[in-house]
Amino acid sequence: MNNIHRQVRMRAFAHGAGLGFLVLFVVTVLGAQVQPPPAPWRGAGPPPCVGSDGGIYKCAPPAQTIALRAGRLFDSKSGTMLTKQVIVLSGERITEVGPEGQVKIPAGAQVIDLSQATVLPGLIDGHTHMFDARKPNVTTEQAMVLAISNVQANLRAGFTAARDMSTHGNGYGDVAIRDAINQGRIDGPRYQVSTLGIVWGAKPPNPAAPDNPLASTVVRSVEDARVAVREQIAHGADWIKLFPTGGYSFTPTGQVKYELTYPMPVLQALIDETHRLGKKTGCHVYGGEGQKNSILAGCDTIEHAFDLDQEQANMIVAKGLAYEPTFQRYIEPYMDDNDAKNTGGKYRLIPIFEHAVSMAAATKGMRIMVGSGADGSTFAHGTQALEFEMLVKHGGMSPAHAIQSGTMVNAGVLGWQNQIGSVDKGKYADIIAVSGDPLKDITELQRVKFVMKGGKVIKNDLTGAD
Repeated sequence: MNNIHRQVRMRAFAHGAGLGFLVLFVVTVLGAQVQPPPAPWRGAGPPPCVGSDGGIYKCAPPAQTIALRAGRLFDSKSGTMLTKQVIVLSGERITEVGPEGQVKIPAGAQVIDLSQATVLPGLIDGHTHMFDARKPNVTTEQAMVLAISNVQANLRAGFTAARDMSTHGNGYGDVAIRDAINQGRIDGPRYQVSTLGIVWGAKPPNPAAPDNPLASTVVRSVEDARVAVREQIAHGADWIKLFPTGGYSFTPTGQVKYELTYPMPVLQALIDETHRLGKKTGCHVYGGEGQKNSILAGCDTIEHAFDLDQEQANMIVAKGLAYEPTFQRYIEPYMDDNDAKNTGGKYRLIPIFEHAVSMAAATKGMRIMVGSGADGSTFAHGTQALEFEMLVKHGGMSPAHAIQSGTMVNAGVLGWQNQIGSVDKGKYADIIAVSGDPLKDITELQRVKFVMKGGKVIKNDLTGAD
């Protein structure tokens, strides 16, 4: 897509001069296609790289050969810990991995000594929000700066890839940031994004209070649903975020009731249209009929699912779907606070949710994802590794199983299983390290000391290079 088309596309969705200018800036300047350096270069320093907009910036350094000495290396395919391994990479890809007695370090390679550490593939957050929940007093410019700060915090915490699950009223800003990361203009995880999300409008549109074009798209019919999917994918969405259930409440006798949103034909149209265009859907569900409908309709990832039962878990496995609980997010104290306020302290949702997650973890063939749901409300960006601890201590998963979920399982759901998720020859050199052994203490993942993405060292608090 050329620069003119990018600008037309972004103007089409921008609402208000602030967002239009800022998103156009990020896409056309930060996300510009690289052009050959000017010749002859008459400015200061070496010849720079030039975007299609004419902006200049420092070119990436030439590819290096780097060797990592790993004291321990977690094999995410088998779930076992290897010892005394050597990882060789050239540029952004791994070229060799194996025992130190079998892998020769090339002459002239930069050597990074991680022999006292545990090395793992980069972590993947399967459900995050680079934009915090939009507050009325936050300007578009402030929201964009905060989002960029968030993605950098996530990367430094060891999350080298992520799936962003809606922008919380910030339009298509996630597309702009994703593209800027992909083109090397800013550091951040590899991202797949879901842009605005799509919600159900039970009432007819009100001309006096039009739908906010920067928030989730409101649909009121099957045709609205198909149009909304096409529009979001045309603007760069990798996923379509759906909301088949609303809130929950307890009856006087303690049964949990969940609000149904889309009628089933609308939900099916949303999912079918997404699949027809080669993309995937993620369904925000708490329980009830909307949860069951999401599984029956083939939503690719079932998100949250507080009251998931064995029958539904078996259906998820049979259909090849995945379950993403965002466990930490929904067992935090505010959940009990809300339930105490609404039920007088009689009923709690957290035990129901804990049972659902532990049941899912014990279900053969279930693909459980690791996702934080971080959006600045109750979960700070950069602390997402708390999710691993909760899955182990409250969800019944072993540390190895949890780490596999946050690496290989997530990579497979994203369709990136041949690119990331394990430390293997040919994959991106997305690698992290911690001081201790996370198979013995899963909280080690909350103290990541070394981060490399695509062969570039982002952080090294362990050691220097030889």
